[in-house]
Amino acid sequence: MSNISSIVVFSLSGFNATVNYRVTLFSLTLLTYCVILAVNVSLILIIILDKNLHEPMYICLCNLFINELYGTAGFFPKFAFDLLSDVHVISYVGCLLLIFVIYSYVNVDYFVLALVAYDRYVAIFGVTWLVPLCCELIVVTLASRLKLCGSHIEKIYCENWAVVKLACSSTKANNILDCFLFSYVRLVKSSLKSREGRRKFTQTCVPNLLCLLNVSAAVLFDLMYSRYGSAAVPQSVKNFMTIQFLLIPPILNPIIYGLILTKIRGRVKSLYLQCKK
Repeated sequence: MSNISSIVVFSLSGFNATVNYRVTLFSLTLLTYCVILAVNVSLILIIILDKNLHEPMYICLCNLFINELYGTAGFFPKFAFDLLSDVHVISYVGCLLLIFVIYSYVNVDYFVLALVAYDRYVAIFGVTWLVPLCCELIVVTLASRLKLCGSHIEKIYCENWAVVKLACSSTKANNILDCFLFSYVRLVKSSLKSREGRRKFTQTCVPNLLCLLNVSAAVLFDLMYSRYGSAAVPQSVKNFMTIQFLLIPPILNPIIYGLILTKIRGRVKSLYLQCKK
């Protein structure tokens, strides 16, 4: 039995299915990342530069778009490098760091979507980043204390459950429900208690629920695969299921809010018309 100190690197066998298509996949990855950067940076700049958008809801949305950049920056550079590399490994420390970034990225997404529907944004604004980061710090700390019996991860990146499955020691402490879910439900319930809160929730209902469903569906796919994935499923399908929550929400979230919210849509239109002149 090997202990945690003997694990220096993890091998990522998910890349075995990408060898014959590495150039094509690298090109698509680069294009996708450029689109993510373009749409999110554009909306961040629009919100920052337009004083009419300096309102609590738009500041929360700005946090959402910043978070999309944060999460994808933790994944895409390493993923693109591995696509062109003949050796697909990640260091133990790098693995824990990637777990922290990806999990906190998902949690912050949920918190921001909750805050958009909340009626007292400023009072709980620090929750957006502080609580998810603290939650994931606990998750990573628990993972780092495990004694591991292997270093082979059947995915294209590190995630918590893949590391937990390698453990020789008890994993009961790791099988906790992420604390962001309880907090999210509490925030939405609080927003619906007052008439003003219900009004604000209704006004932002369509984009908020679309983005929430977008993130939830993506995360659910990855969760089901991580816990109950079948060996009969082709590796290429498994690979897509593991990364689609890092592909779809970062593109769709800014597009959904950009198209539905009148102020942002109007500002985008005016900028487009100015560029055409």
